[in-house]
Amino acid sequence: MAQWTSAVGASQLARLLRSQDTRDAVPPAGGRRVPAYRGLADGVRLLVLEGRVPVAARLPAERELAAALSVSRTTVAAAYEALRAEGFLESRRGSGSWTAVPAGNPLPTRGLEPLPPEAAGSMIDLGCAALPAPEPWLTRGVQGAMEHLPLYAHTHGDYPAGLPALRQALADRYTARGIPTMPEQIMVTTGAMGAVAAICRLITRPGERVAVDSPSYANILQLMRDAGARLVPVALADRLGGWDIPAWRQVMRDAAPRMAYVVADFHNPTGTLATEDQRRRLVDAARAAGTVMVVDETMTELNLDGIELPRPVSAFDPAGSAVITVGSVSKAFWAGMRIGWVRAAPDIIRSLIAARAYADLGSPVLEQLAITSLLEGDGWAQAVEVRRGQARENRDAIVAAVRRHLPDWEFSVPSGGLTLWARTGGLSGSRIAEAGERLGVRVPSGPRFGVDGAFEGFVRLPFTVSGAVADEAASRLAAAARLVATGAAAGEVETPHSFVA
Repeated sequence: MAQWTSAVGASQLARLLRSQDTRDAVPPAGGRRVPAYRGLADGVRLLVLEGRVPVAARLPAERELAAALSVSRTTVAAAYEALRAEGFLESRRGSGSWTAVPAGNPLPTRGLEPLPPEAAGSMIDLGCAALPAPEPWLTRGVQGAMEHLPLYAHTHGDYPAGLPALRQALADRYTARGIPTMPEQIMVTTGAMGAVAAICRLITRPGERVAVDSPSYANILQLMRDAGARLVPVALADRLGGWDIPAWRQVMRDAAPRMAYVVADFHNPTGTLATEDQRRRLVDAARAAGTVMVVDETMTELNLDGIELPRPVSAFDPAGSAVITVGSVSKAFWAGMRIGWVRAAPDIIRSLIAARAYADLGSPVLEQLAITSLLEGDGWAQAVEVRRGQARENRDAIVAAVRRHLPDWEFSVPSGGLTLWARTGGLSGSRIAEAGERLGVRVPSGPRFGVDGAFEGFVRLPFTVSGAVADEAASRLAAAARLVATGAAAGEVETPHSFVA
């Protein structure tokens, strides 16, 4: 890493170090066998690997951190030197020191790409956070689409903004949520990924900074990397505490990101739900910094416990100058529809539509008609309620299975969404994922959801299996964890026989 992209103040770093509940960052004199400098170095390393301190974050000067921790400057200097030797810190005269991840750190394994159908018999797939289509509502939506299709078959079929009827239906839903919206503020896209890709092309240029939740949705992070963005991670508050607003304000002030990508509702992968006050304050900070906030609402309707949700983030940006919202039917209904949308100010929508001529021209008409048919009747609400019930049952089964087979794993149970973010008891999430795939369970490791190798001590578990399958998945993960803990080679273990879900 050539240069730092954000900074961590002395008081903030001291607070994070003291919040670690698995070890003392700076042990009291004579109270531990580990020297004080070693405890401090281990504390900083753990914060980096967990993503609570971003990679490429400038650390405070030795004297400042020593004062904040009430230790000697010699202790801090020795800790920094140890971190440099291990590859977790880089320094340059005149530029200070910033966090890094060693080149030899285990790389994340596969886990988010769809599993080939022929492999489903022997592999339990916990890679994709997506559920099968809800029936009979999928069929009913397609039947409703076929009734209206002849009207569109006489046209060229390209609708860069989306079908007028679907734009109106989506605008009406935002209005019903307390966000007055016109159809001119909606563009239908090919999934949420297509929406974010279009926004990135419009707003950012290669090399510009984009602030992101840390951790965040892996596929979006890769999309933005491929677009040439310089990602600036901002750690979430601990234990589903939402956004760390002081950290966000500091990043917006110091890094001046052109854009920010956030998931406020049942965050992927952690399940975090940002509070209403956090939403208001982050919008205010973005507006003051000139940063465009892209808010992913794809998990919003998956409120599994029926809690009262805060107002949408766009409610705190009535002029539409700071917030662009992205939605999709993939999580709440079915990923196979590939229908998403953007809600933004009319001038932004017009620019996105004009640029679409050089991308995909428009989304499939039949799928748009199917979703319109469901939204205009009661089919959508019925299907989403069934989806919530499925996800709730799966969540409870996964939680119970992990607690039974992996009691040393730590997690907070989210009230919604489709994913559980689990700390793997001090073991490498990447190595567990690698061993697990050989044992017949496929799970994405934590670094897939971080920037530059963070979150090595985590895995993501989606709410996609239940009953005996959830129990078997946790059993296989426990076996993988034992292999990693003992240093055994996963390749020496036979892949299990076929397992029919």
